[in-house]
Amino acid sequence: MAGDWSDEQNDAIVADYFAMLADDRAGRSYNKAAHNRVVQAKTGRPRGSIEYKHQNISAVLKALGEDWIPGYKPAFNFQTSLIDAVVRGLDRAPMHLAKESLAPSYVMETPTLWIGPPPTLSNMPPPDELEQMSSIARKFDVAGRDARNRALGLAGEERVLEHERATLLAAGRTDLAERIRWVSHVDGDGAGYDILSFEPNGRDRLVEVKTTNGWERTPFHISRNELAVAEGRREHWTLVRLWNFTREPRAFELRPPLEAHVSLMATSYQASFL
Repeated sequence: MAGDWSDEQNDAIVADYFAMLADDRAGRSYNKAAHNRVVQAKTGRPRGSIEYKHQNISAVLKALGEDWIPGYKPAFNFQTSLIDAVVRGLDRAPMHLAKESLAPSYVMETPTLWIGPPPTLSNMPPPDELEQMSSIARKFDVAGRDARNRALGLAGEERVLEHERATLLAAGRTDLAERIRWVSHVDGDGAGYDILSFEPNGRDRLVEVKTTNGWERTPFHISRNELAVAEGRREHWTLVRLWNFTREPRAFELRPPLEAHVSLMATSYQASFL
């Protein structure tokens, strides 16, 4: 059998992929070959085609800012209909695949984060799949879903809070580490940053945290107030972008002006009566 996959075939392989993903997340063993044979029986597709389709599903999940099976490296240039099938699959399995279940509160054995350069300052050129990934992220509002996922946001802030404390303790500034304040958690949103921390020299460090389970180029939302504080307190404000949160949290920092790193686009307006 050749040609594009039908919606029924796509739904069958997506459901099987999500079953493996649930096992993978839970640390349960599973047999990829056995799963492949099941999909062969349901779709009539050969083993190699199914293996590659699994990689396509990983790519779609990556573009959507979701977790994927590490053993299936994302492969791009897939059918548009596969994107719709993955979204349908996510809608059908909200309990064990929801991001909220992937953001536990825990004490890190190694509290410091891996901090790398932002994509704009990397020596690597943009990936070939960037346009396709960005298109999917815009269509399905990945930034909006991350912003609405309160559990993910809180867990990301907590993770960065531990990193800030560990960094100051390592610098011998116990006094400053004890003064760190989780502003958004204690005082609520509205300050324009999430964490009041400090540089080892004592200077204020206003940290805004943006968390995603997606890759480093997953778009994010930022409020007008956050932008105003970033502009008004440039020497103190920093944005910590936490990505790949579920599997292996990594981060980079963006300092004002943010326009040097990202393209800012208005996504909503306040409507006032005339």
